[in-house]
Amino acid sequence: MNAAEWIVLGGIAFYLLTVWAVIDISKKDFGGIEKKAAWAFVTLVPFIGPIVYFSVGIRKGVKKSAP
Repeated sequence: MNAAEWIVLGGIAFYLLTVWAVIDISKKDFGGIEKKAAWAFVTLVPFIGPIVYFSVGIRKGVKKSAP
């Protein structure tokens, strides 16, 4: 693999991490819409956002219970 293929593969990986984080945020309750919006904003920061969310934010939210 050459350098361009590695860059594209890395970009796809970070895109999928971002999508996964946004879906996870939408399924959890963070105690208020402000906190949920803040984590969504952090997640949308390129490259570092999903890493920060999965290392810190994923433990902050609580899964919503089924009605």
